Amino acid sequence: MSYQDFLQTYAARILNGTAVTAAQFLFASGVAILAALIAGLGKLSANPLIRGPAVVYIEIFRGTSLLVQLYWIFFVLPLFGLTLPKFAAGFLSVGMNVGAYGAELVRGAIQAVPRGQWEAALALNMTPATRMRRVILPQAFLLMLPPWGNLIIELLKGTALVSLISVADLMFQAKQINASTYLSAQSFGTALIVYYILARFVVTPFMRWLERVMAQRLGRT
Repeated sequence: MSYQDFLQTYAARILNGTAVTAAQFLFASGVAILAALIAGLGKLSANPLIRGPAVVYIEIFRGTSLLVQLYWIFFVLPLFGLTLPKFAAGFLSVGMNVGAYGAELVRGAIQAVPRGQWEAALALNMTPATRMRRVILPQAFLLMLPPWGNLIIELLKGTALVSLISVADLMFQAKQINASTYLSAQSFGTALIVYYILARFVVTPFMRWLERVMAQRLGRT
């Protein structure tokens, strides 16, 4: 079978799988960003009741395998009475894993904001919440965007693991096609190309655009 014939035959399944991968990526990104922001701020808290859970979350999710976390969320949590649909288990596990790494980026970026900015906001008699929201976080956000770009691409690639719990994403479709046709080069080669296109021509341009927008808003262009 020529590659053109392969694409004509299996294009619909590949496109469906790509759509599921895109959905997993978007939901997992939302979870990762939210978890990173909460845990990153929590780790900077002087309150041990806030800092403690944040540190535990970061250490556990950074120190264990994403695959093990995926299996725990999907197969083990039901033993404790919490059953999640496979789609939700997929993006939650990927998002929580990447969020633990992102939390350190959030913490580092906040601490990298020049001390003078903190003192200026304090001199304006801003409350801690207002100071963080209006002065510190916008500058920290610009600092953390470049490493977050790499992390988001890793998140995209990490979504391939959700096929192991039968989420019908791109990798699941590629494995199913390969199992029935034994056309490994075409099946996994197509998946490789699609992942590359998503990372190189969707995620990377978006992150660079976001960097430019934030730089303009902060007057750093």
